[in-house]
Amino acid sequence: MKSRDGFSVGIDVGGTKTAMGLVSSEGVLLDYLNFETQSSKGIPDAARRMADGMHGLLQSAGLSKEHLVGIGMGCPGPLDLEKGLVRNPYTLPGWETGSLTDAVADATGMPVRLENDADAALLGECWVGAGQRRDPVMMLTFGTGVGGALLCQGRLLRGARGEHPEIGLIPVQPGMDADYSGVEGSLESLASGGGIAKRAKPIGFMDAQAVFEAADQGHEAAKALVQDALSGVSVAAWIAVHAYHPECIILGGGLMDHHFELYAQSMRQAITRAVLVEASAIEVVAARLGNQAGMLGAASLWHRER
Repeated sequence: MKSRDGFSVGIDVGGTKTAMGLVSSEGVLLDYLNFETQSSKGIPDAARRMADGMHGLLQSAGLSKEHLVGIGMGCPGPLDLEKGLVRNPYTLPGWETGSLTDAVADATGMPVRLENDADAALLGECWVGAGQRRDPVMMLTFGTGVGGALLCQGRLLRGARGEHPEIGLIPVQPGMDADYSGVEGSLESLASGGGIAKRAKPIGFMDAQAVFEAADQGHEAAKALVQDALSGVSVAAWIAVHAYHPECIILGGGLMDHHFELYAQSMRQAITRAVLVEASAIEVVAARLGNQAGMLGAASLWHRER
């Protein structure tokens, strides 16, 4: 089998859980598994368990390492993509020293490529999901925080030294308390599940879902929190269309499982008010791949050249 026709392994690393899948060159997920990340045990332990997972997936599919072209990994940043370093002691404590890619390559005997997890999710959606045949594309994921990624002319948008853009930290409602990044009224603090929950706890709500349910029942304080979130995504949409003019904005993440239409409607209304861009050419669409986007996007790092 020629290497360009081979399979790859995609790994989506999370702070708590890691997902790992065997993917064909056409973007078909053959099989996958999940395991505890347990970053505090260190990189060598993680690399060993990833190697065990890879062998298990290959055995289940009746394949061998010779069928693989490589391993792709999506991981929360900040990252040093060249050296394979993870610089995120908040989400992945224990991985601050040593190269993750070198360790996994040594444990598996396979070449490894590393990517930011939000970028990996976008790559997955553009490969076999909602972003297919669209360009430029922006993706926003609303979960505990707000992740964001941009693809233009087939390439991920990167900043100086390859840094990943932190779209979730753009200020959308100045005058509020600063978040952990020092930004007043960031998109993440207003519109993410974690941000809504944090603002809701002083008034007796345990999580974002409880806030949305109470808002539907007419609870005034809950309605105000939801309105802040929708105002925030409206501002984010306005910034996106004028700064990047994407062909589509993909909304993903756990919060979108139940509230996509609410967020999308607010963003679409903001876009229709734009007079200096071709607003009718910009769509707001739902992510299609769910929690498999990161795995597929990481795997695609070995097939994008095609």
